[in-house]
Amino acid sequence: MNEREILDSFPAGHPRGSWLAEERAAALREQGESATVVMDLDTDRFLIVTPEGGAR
Repeated sequence: MNEREILDSFPAGHPRGSWLAEERAAALREQGESATVVMDLDTDRFLIVTPEGGAR
């Protein structure tokens, strides 16, 4: 199994939901970073990660 690198994270209980994470991931993509948002149910957070097996 390939590891993903966590670039940033935001609490899932935030009133704006995943918007903060999506906005941050979009900003990283504009800078050339490969980033996507996933939900970590164990920590109840939205994580911004590199694609699985992807290079930065």
